[in-house]
Amino acid sequence: MKRPLTLVLALVSTGLLLACQPRTTRRTAADDPRPTVLTTFTVLADMARNVAGERLQVRSIVKPGAEIHGYEPTPSDLEQASGADLVVENGLGLERWADRFINATGNAPRLTLSEGMTPLLIEGDAYSGKPNPHAWMSPKRAMVYVDQLVSGFSELDPDGAAEYRRNGEAYKQQLRQLDQELRSELDALPPQHRLLVSCEGAFSYLAHDYGLEEAYLWPVNAESQVTPKRMAQLISTVRQRQVPAIFCESTVSDKAQRQVAEAAGARFGGTFFVDSLSGEDGPASSLLELQRHNVKLILTGLSAQEPKP
Repeated sequence: MKRPLTLVLALVSTGLLLACQPRTTRRTAADDPRPTVLTTFTVLADMARNVAGERLQVRSIVKPGAEIHGYEPTPSDLEQASGADLVVENGLGLERWADRFINATGNAPRLTLSEGMTPLLIEGDAYSGKPNPHAWMSPKRAMVYVDQLVSGFSELDPDGAAEYRRNGEAYKQQLRQLDQELRSELDALPPQHRLLVSCEGAFSYLAHDYGLEEAYLWPVNAESQVTPKRMAQLISTVRQRQVPAIFCESTVSDKAQRQVAEAAGARFGGTFFVDSLSGEDGPASSLLELQRHNVKLILTGLSAQEPKP
């Protein structure tokens, strides 16, 4: 069956019009002329963006919600790394996969944010004596990270050094304010309820700097193997200390910790963010919001007068 002439002419005209329309191009990371900074995980990316402003292109390799300790870079991660001008890592043994990743960048310069810091050491288990890598969890220690970012970015882009210093000082002022907020709020916890119980031993720096104690199921998520011995020890501790609420982190299963809570007569107090930010619409879309979210959970959980029967 032949098509009507008018329909054919209409189709031809439409095609010609579409062909004549200017094509719109979407700007991609590859098109961005700014130096590329790759961070190993989302918390560091947030800190880096606060210091970089608009002068640098900052991306995180590990996406929100992913576990970073035993992360395995994907082929697309390694491809993305090939154009990096600087790789920013935490150090202290956190990113055991970083060497392989940095090799894929063509040996881009590496900036280790914990360099020069005196770390707290892990106590007990197979990791005893090794540095606890979660220094960013204390605003006081996070300011050291900011100084490292200012120095590293100034070396990468000397023309922007003054801007990096201004941005870094403004960000440190926000961290100082956060430090005062946390200290004031955590000081209000009753003396008998200052034991912070989590799945991972990620709160050592926060506990040390703000007068809390810490207990956990495992020292780092790289060894998130729940053993009957660990569970029994934590149940005993929670029961003896009458801890009102215990917590777990967003990047691991909270199943074992909920069992601890039930067995010890405590409540499960909620989910902390530590190794990863939430999505943009979540409660921990930046390091500052991550800290405020966690402390709100701590205050709500540990301020209770009596643990759940």
